[in-house]
Amino acid sequence: MSVIDATPLRIVPPQIRHARRPQRMLERQWMVNRAGGWAIFVTGFFEPLFYLLSIRVGFGALVGDVDDNGTLIPYAEFVAPALMAASAMNGAVYESTMNIFFKLKYEKLYDAVLATPMTSGDVALGEILNATIRGAVYSAAFLATMGVLDMTASWWSLLMLPVAVLIAFSFSAIGMAATTFMRSWADFEYVPSVMLPLFLFSATFYPLSSYGDWAWVVQFSPLYHGVATMRGLNNGDLTWAMLAHIGVLVALAIGGLTLTARRIERLLLR
Repeated sequence: MSVIDATPLRIVPPQIRHARRPQRMLERQWMVNRAGGWAIFVTGFFEPLFYLLSIRVGFGALVGDVDDNGTLIPYAEFVAPALMAASAMNGAVYESTMNIFFKLKYEKLYDAVLATPMTSGDVALGEILNATIRGAVYSAAFLATMGVLDMTASWWSLLMLPVAVLIAFSFSAIGMAATTFMRSWADFEYVPSVMLPLFLFSATFYPLSSYGDWAWVVQFSPLYHGVATMRGLNNGDLTWAMLAHIGVLVALAIGGLTLTARRIERLLLR
């Protein structure tokens, strides 16, 4: 038994533990982007950025301060971390759904990749990391914009970037796993049907207390856990609850990664 197999990381499936070449998928995507793929790369950044600018320029002044767990903060500072979390989610989902479906069903990229020494774990981990990088780049640009617009309230806000990377990884894993079940382009109608409610009802634009007796429903949203963590970091309000929020995101990432690897192996190797 190898040292890797003997570690407590047995919750990670063997397809992922034995992945050795996911960087080759990143290398391929880098070459595709150099050939002109950057135009697609930047498209997902602007929607949350426009929301951010509209709130900073005018809407935030109309609303004033918001009571967040007993602390009054300007509405722009309240919303900005949530929009950054949404930006990470958008970048990851865009990259891990339609692009993956095209490679899987039409380009037959993974059939060719799996004819080499690379494994289904290499494919899953490589593509999820690629989507995570896209979400992370969006988030880094978003955080820089928040700094320029004076929408960060604490130096702890710098830690929002690694949290955004975790959000991107989690949603990439979930998105790619869901894509392996897609039968045709028509199935992608379900993607905005899921993402829009997550964007609007994850305590993004108003506090969790505003939902009243239905607040517990909001906590089923994966995005909510990212929003709550990033909002606390931006305000410098660190609590033990953040560990629970991060634990949920880590669990989703592992679950999505595991399902993706197994689905690719089942679709292409059996």
